Amino acid sequence: MEEERGNPEVVGQFAWAGCPAGRAEPIPDELNRASHRIIGAAIEVHRHLGPGLLESIYRRALAYELQQQGMTVWQEKLVTVTYKGLEIDGQRLDLLVEPGVIVELKTVGQILPIHEAQLLSYLKSTGLRLGLLINFRAMTLKKGIKRIVN
Repeated sequence: MEEERGNPEVVGQFAWAGCPAGRAEPIPDELNRASHRIIGAAIEVHRHLGPGLLESIYRRALAYELQQQGMTVWQEKLVTVTYKGLEIDGQRLDLLVEPGVIVELKTVGQILPIHEAQLLSYLKSTGLRLGLLINFRAMTLKKGIKRIVN
């Protein structure tokens, strides 16, 4: 499966995988299953590459690993932010994985609240429910993963 980089198609206000506007419902099983597969793939990438590389290297390696598992992945997908009716492009998702999981990658000393806020903003802008914040600089990747629900 071929990767998409900088695709001009913009992710806007939409719902994937039964993600209604109301947020009282639990996360659908297919999103949970996808997030487990994504985490497993990230651990595999980290096991082979280790910490200390550029975020872009981990993004490409993780996209490749997910595609090898038959998952559909978009890289650097544009996000439209709406401000008082004005549609503003410019934000990019590191990875968008079908059925609608946003994956935000970091290579930082530690995940900070601003990183979580960034991913939550992406979830709100797209109408999606589930995101994973993955810090590849962590010595043990399991300690560098944060699950964010909108």
